[in-house]
Amino acid sequence: MEHESQLWLTRLFNEYLGNALTSFLTAIGHPPADPAHPWANWIVFEILVVAIILFLFAFLRARLSVDKPGKLQMTFESIYNFVAGQAHDAIDHGSSKYVPFLGTLFIFILFMNLIGVIPGFESPTMTPAVPAGLAVSVFLYYHWMGFRAQGVGRYLVHFAGPMPALFIVMVPIELISHFARPLSLTIRLFANMFAGEKITATFLSLTFLAVPAAFMGLHVFVALLQAFIFMLLTMIYLGGAVAQEH
Repeated sequence: MEHESQLWLTRLFNEYLGNALTSFLTAIGHPPADPAHPWANWIVFEILVVAIILFLFAFLRARLSVDKPGKLQMTFESIYNFVAGQAHDAIDHGSSKYVPFLGTLFIFILFMNLIGVIPGFESPTMTPAVPAGLAVSVFLYYHWMGFRAQGVGRYLVHFAGPMPALFIVMVPIELISHFARPLSLTIRLFANMFAGEKITATFLSLTFLAVPAAFMGLHVFVALLQAFIFMLLTMIYLGGAVAQEH
């Protein structure tokens, strides 16, 4: 059964908060399939990641310093400069206004990817619902920014392509392309993290420290790479949505 594969933290949530979640879901008309175990691993560890990030930034904010920045501040300043530089290259003018969303997306995905390296924990991104939710958020965000930057009419004209004569052909192609993007983002992140988690877990159960450590290092690299790719593709989509043609 599904609850038998739940991790220790999920079991604690189900023991102490299970009734509360079951009552809430039932009240809104979506009772859980297993009322005794409504919490799933992915949502528990996603909540844990959010809590870690909130605590980390609250801790960092209290210690911000212009004269003597600490290592943690310098680390996140480096991340900010990296994200801002990538955004400038992909979006060009006005990219700074999108950096908060892009930086939050990168850090959130990175922490969710990396938490699975800790024994007894699991990456939420290895469950399709999490990458799918992120992908839909990106889809809605870049279209909304496109509407704001160019206006509804001008933005929709982009779907017709550069030549009016190709309107009938280009509109279906553009629609399929845009609606395929959330699927592509979801599958790429989910498949890579799922494979990395399973490979690492398999070698941990079969061998001693040295070999699993190598695969855990590879898992960390994949976690960083997939967070970067997800953010980079978001930048590319956003750059295409807000680009001004002269």
